[in-house]
Amino acid sequence: MTNISELDRKAVDYSVTIVSKVSRADLHRPTPCGEWDLAQLLTHMAVQHRGFAAAARGHGGDAAVWHMDPPADPVAVYREAAADVTAAFSETGVLERDFVLPEFGPGFTAPGSQAIGFHLIDYVVHGWDVARAIDLPYDLDPELAGPALRIAEAVPDGDFRLQPGSAFAPAVPTGETSDPLARILGLLGRSPSWPAEAK
Repeated sequence: MTNISELDRKAVDYSVTIVSKVSRADLHRPTPCGEWDLAQLLTHMAVQHRGFAAAARGHGGDAAVWHMDPPADPVAVYREAAADVTAAFSETGVLERDFVLPEFGPGFTAPGSQAIGFHLIDYVVHGWDVARAIDLPYDLDPELAGPALRIAEAVPDGDFRLQPGSAFAPAVPTGETSDPLARILGLLGRSPSWPAEAK
């Protein structure tokens, strides 16, 4: 069975392929991710890569690794951060390490296998966010579909998702669709038909 680090690498590599198609003229486009434009979303994505890479190496408790000033070239910075997190998640023993993840709450830790699952679902969804922002299709790798859907189904839903800083908006109904990507998006507060249904 493919381990979670390898699945995460597939999601991250695909996100890099999509982000590499972003031009400077695209950076102020709206995204499905709240009020963020594409430059803000790419900065957030790069920060999360760097934070998770630091957590994998035992430095997740350092607040500085979870902050980044807006870069002059968000696409280049994103590529570098993606390479960093992929390298960190490839290290021997990473699945058994405890990741300190302060963005989930004070003192929050998770075993590497679970933490990388958090990262995986974030980059399936954020890869789709970027693709939609620049009007590209997003083709979910069939190998990722089942694991990503199981993770999305395990994410708690509720009014707390309406609070500022929540990782996901409340779940959006997607009817009886069997499409795993649509189900993942709906569970994590995205309308699969964005921007047609953007609020």
